[in-house]
Amino acid sequence: MGGRHRTDELEGGYNPYHEPSGRRRSGRGKVLVPLAGAVALAVLLGVAAYVIMSRDKACGEGKIALKVVASPDIEPAISKIAAGFNKRPAPADGTCVEVTVAESDPAGVTNSIAGTGATTGKFDGDVWIPDSSLWVAKLRANPKGEGVPAPVGSIARSPVVLAAPKPVVEKLRSAFGEPSWSGLMSAANAATPEGLGRKIRVLPLDPTLNAAGLSALLAGSGVLQASGAGEDQLVGVLRQLSENAVNSPANMFATMAKQSARAPIGIASEQGIWAYNAKSKPGEVVALYPAEGTISLDYPVVVTAKDQAKRQAAQQFAAALTGADAKKIIREFGFRTPDGKGGSAISQANGLNSAAPRVMKIPEAATVVRLSQAWSRLKLGGRLLALLDISGTMALPAVGAPGDRMRLIAQTAIEGLKLFPDKTEIGTWVFSTNLNGKGVDYREAVPVGPVGGKLNGVTRREVISRSLAQIKAKPTGDTGLNDSLAAAYDKMKAEYEADKINTILVFTDGVGNDDPEGGLSNSAILKKLRQEFDETQPISVIIIALGADDAAGRRQMQAIAKATQGQAFFPNNALEIRKVFLEGISRRLCAPNCNGSTQQQ
Repeated sequence: MGGRHRTDELEGGYNPYHEPSGRRRSGRGKVLVPLAGAVALAVLLGVAAYVIMSRDKACGEGKIALKVVASPDIEPAISKIAAGFNKRPAPADGTCVEVTVAESDPAGVTNSIAGTGATTGKFDGDVWIPDSSLWVAKLRANPKGEGVPAPVGSIARSPVVLAAPKPVVEKLRSAFGEPSWSGLMSAANAATPEGLGRKIRVLPLDPTLNAAGLSALLAGSGVLQASGAGEDQLVGVLRQLSENAVNSPANMFATMAKQSARAPIGIASEQGIWAYNAKSKPGEVVALYPAEGTISLDYPVVVTAKDQAKRQAAQQFAAALTGADAKKIIREFGFRTPDGKGGSAISQANGLNSAAPRVMKIPEAATVVRLSQAWSRLKLGGRLLALLDISGTMALPAVGAPGDRMRLIAQTAIEGLKLFPDKTEIGTWVFSTNLNGKGVDYREAVPVGPVGGKLNGVTRREVISRSLAQIKAKPTGDTGLNDSLAAAYDKMKAEYEADKINTILVFTDGVGNDDPEGGLSNSAILKKLRQEFDETQPISVIIIALGADDAAGRRQMQAIAKATQGQAFFPNNALEIRKVFLEGISRRLCAPNCNGSTQQQ
């Protein structure tokens, strides 16, 4: 019995073997079983140790440490490939390569190398694998990134697609039919708030932080331009998208999950959807493939090492990344290989389509830079002071709309107000003559502040709308535009905010100054504006002149706008008003160098 107890102790106190009845086995035989296992284990460990020691001994002094920095989404796959690469037998020349892999956000790496944005520190990798060649193109277009080498190849693909929760897919299809970039652009167009935007909530990824967001923007803008859409339509889309953009795919998926009266649709890479569903449940979010085709994230390999030996090592690892074993791992993690083929992860059960979508060519670097800059400018906050003419001539009948000019201006301003995001700072003045005491031709109606902010418990947007709805012309009032404009310019200059587009917006019927009590003359206001306009702190004047039939008055309005790199618009009817506002907003794409802007006739 003593032998049995010792055997139980060796086996952890548990004997899985049951003797047949009527037979007895000696305790000695049972001791040999675990000893045999221990010997086998020791042999295996010894062999492994021998292989490792032999490899290290063969490497000698020639071991090269290679640091690979990869986009977070593909880092797990690269790490697994690197682990296999590091186990290779030592080469004949005894020069071994030891690869370590770290993850880093491509936008952060781009900023670090270019010295732009919120940098995340100095880039110290020998090989860089971002999620898209778009980052490389942006870098190489930057003076500080000119030395960044071209990629040596691409190791994976992940198409950029539309994404939606499975329960709302049919609702989306009924709203705009087949998934498409044109449908998405229409749903996101600020110029058509009564259109698809009432049914669909677009959740774009910030293109300055996400290659998938930038790819979607490039694809959508390309489709818009191909359809003959003007820049004002593109600006309307960009303005709306910039207001709703989210910083990361994780935030996009979280926002998408929230209940809403409008069906949510987002932007994501195919692999991003796979990764999200893998953490939640298969098929929870579905990929919708645009009919026009799409741009794919292409995971380029950029060799950044300066040392020749490390460059050669990087070439070895780059070759390993395209081998059969590496391709299998790439597909295992929800990516396609460069030929467009996906593995079992790309399936309907995971919300994806195994068939490769149509390919859209990545635009050239100049287009990428231009669209990125446009987005950044439209993301800038705005500070706007609106001056509304309430002089006697504003009581004259309007053209193309019922009621008088005052009513048309009020309706125009209310409509235009809808195009500005909540963070935009807006205030209103009214002007005529002697409105705030003798010789003071203007009066503050609503102080400048964020339109989404509260005034006495009501948003400033609502306060301005109510004020405009009640505005009336002063029957005996003359037009004291020049004095009012001078005072507004002084105020905006004193309160200038460098991180915003600072603008004075004038609504009038086009008459310059007919104040019988004097005030600044037309030439005096022009002289003031020309002398005080500062391109480093630009305050532009935009004029919307309704019913301005007087040629001399039009020339004066144009001269005022030109002196401040602004614009003068002369819409003929109410139908042109929304376009005027979008064109005014689009000036952000050229400010503060808008001298070439067309003055509307």
